[in-house]
Amino acid sequence: MNFRYICTMYVRAKKSLGQHFLKDGNIAERIVESLETSLSKSVLEIGPGTGVLTQHLVRLEGVDFKAAEIDTESIEYLKKNYPLIGENLLEGDILKMDLDKVFGGSFSVIGNFPYNISSQIFFKLLNYKEQVPQIVCMLQKEVAERLASPPGNKSYGILSVLLQAWYNIDYLFTVEPGSFTPPPKVRSAVISLKRNSRESLGCDEVQFKRVVKASFNQRRKAVRNSVKQLLEGKTPPDSYLFGQRPEQLSVEEFVELTKLIYEV
Repeated sequence: MNFRYICTMYVRAKKSLGQHFLKDGNIAERIVESLETSLSKSVLEIGPGTGVLTQHLVRLEGVDFKAAEIDTESIEYLKKNYPLIGENLLEGDILKMDLDKVFGGSFSVIGNFPYNISSQIFFKLLNYKEQVPQIVCMLQKEVAERLASPPGNKSYGILSVLLQAWYNIDYLFTVEPGSFTPPPKVRSAVISLKRNSRESLGCDEVQFKRVVKASFNQRRKAVRNSVKQLLEGKTPPDSYLFGQRPEQLSVEEFVELTKLIYEV
């Protein structure tokens, strides 16, 4: 029986969940092949939907595989069509799950992330950066480009900095709307994030996030204007960093900026 036909017949894509089900088997294989199981023997799939990735992931040898799904129709479909997943299907909202209780150690993440919550997923996964050595995911193309963007690019932003502080990000390939059911109005892309060798920022992480977010809140202005509230009336230290726009600063420069602001 044709897999694409089964998907569209039994699981209705829900706009409220940002669902666009991948139907191209070749793309699914390329995504799974991009996952390096040598980095972790545990894998979490976020949003399996109709199981186009799941059907490959459940068969990976020597891998402890689990999947997190919130949609009740998808859950029913997955249980019926992929019995190998068994109790490893986690039912609920990934944003509310305590991932420490899922594996208890390191785990890689893979998935076709719902476009409407992809940024929230990354903010959550940053809390588990010491346990997540790799993330392979499909996102809206503009978001994927933003995350992988280097400093100096207009698309470089808050998540670019926060993720690149801990991960090397590679833009792998573009996926056209026709590869989905229903087709989205935008193009998609697959990216890979691999944990870098950084063990510490060299500054307080909470303060670092605060500086990055404040800087990009007024991204068209020089940093000195964006971080005024953080300086609490103090005169900015004499540094070229305060005269730059936020998209011009690298991770290392944001670290230095954080030190300058909080060590005044």
